Amino acid sequence: MNKFLPAVAGIALLAGAQTSCAAEDTSANLARDIMGELVAVNTAPSGGSDTRKAVELLVRHLKAAGFEDSQINALGQTEALQNLVVRYPSANPSRPPLLLMAHLDVVEALPADWNYEPFVMTEDGGWYYGRGTNDNKAGAAILIANLIRLHNEGFEPDRDLIVMLTADEETTGNATKWLLAEHRDLVDAEFALNTDGGPILLIDGKPLALMLQTSEKIYVSFTLQATDPGGHSSRPHRDSAISRLSRALVDLEAYEFPIDLNETTRTFFERWISIAPEDEAMIRAVLADKPDPEALDALLDEHYYNAIARTTCVATQLDGGHAENALPQTARAVVNCRYLPQSDLTTVRNTLEEIVAPYNVSVSQIDPSTPSPPSPLSPPIVDPITEIAQSMWEGIEVIPEMSTGATDGAYVRNAGIPVYTVSAVADDPNDMRAHGQDERIGVQAFKDSNYYWYRLIKSFTTSTADAP
Repeated sequence: MNKFLPAVAGIALLAGAQTSCAAEDTSANLARDIMGELVAVNTAPSGGSDTRKAVELLVRHLKAAGFEDSQINALGQTEALQNLVVRYPSANPSRPPLLLMAHLDVVEALPADWNYEPFVMTEDGGWYYGRGTNDNKAGAAILIANLIRLHNEGFEPDRDLIVMLTADEETTGNATKWLLAEHRDLVDAEFALNTDGGPILLIDGKPLALMLQTSEKIYVSFTLQATDPGGHSSRPHRDSAISRLSRALVDLEAYEFPIDLNETTRTFFERWISIAPEDEAMIRAVLADKPDPEALDALLDEHYYNAIARTTCVATQLDGGHAENALPQTARAVVNCRYLPQSDLTTVRNTLEEIVAPYNVSVSQIDPSTPSPPSPLSPPIVDPITEIAQSMWEGIEVIPEMSTGATDGAYVRNAGIPVYTVSAVADDPNDMRAHGQDERIGVQAFKDSNYYWYRLIKSFTTSTADAP
């Protein structure tokens, strides 16, 4: 069994979530069309990482639906890296705004590796194929289509709705940081809902769990370096730069950061037992105040669980020496760490320095990290997310999750705005293709997610209305 997530026997239509409402069909068709148009715009590095055409086509849709120029802001740090911020204003706001998030850029796709043209959306066998269909142009299309639907229905929210579509989530995240630093008034909100994660897991063909990402590990990399005067390779000495660095890396690999759970990860493990009962003993060891050492040793082989339970650091790049017949004067390694949001950078760096100090290896940070505190599991936010999901997918469990990767949500949390990430896109957890070959999203899963988001947005912008 793949222990990253439980094995999946197949994919079934989410019958409990299907709707026949004409308005919903119209909205789903619009979302599909917008997604297809976005996929056709190459916003990967081979397309110049240029989001202008994507922004322009969305602006055309919004203006055709009656949105005013004052409600639409296309802006960016560079001419090519354009973001789109759209505000759906409340006539009588009684609460702070709600921020809705997605991103327009995608990772590279090599056409020779694909069975479909990556920058043309292709429907085949119940799937939409194309780069960005899963990550994250589906989210952008769903947000814009639902904004247009609400506008066409004359919906009057009790708070401003803000859609923020960013230009470089897959690379630096500078677009989000820039918007928060230089245009905070455009995107400031009580909290944010992010489409870039939080799938529905189909277990044995059934929608068993909706993952709610409320936390992310923090990314930081270091250079480990050993230096030496060098010399002729015919007269080697005992401690070359490469030898010392190698021993330091072996010790680093053997080091285990302590188990440290936050509200999100503790709740994750408590609820995950029902999803993976075969792992109950190991999970209970992680949750225990005094865990069984043997169980924690086994945890190292369960990469997903291990990455959730503790800070991790791993060597990812290595180089050394300057000539075949010379003793190395320099040996370097890049070590990538993903530390827990409740931890701190100083602790991680001090730990690395202690590990490598016996080998006279230096540690230097490569780029700044962005602290990102976990978003609290607040009932006024978590409850509607859960109730709508359970009304659409009978018996589904909503499980808070700390992402071991990163999204723009990290920067938004860092700016003091809690973020809750939930795509509600059903997928096989052992065949998720974001960033990979033949990226895809299920036709029915996309339609269901579009309807889920319609209900979710209305729930958070209506104080005393019947559930949509």
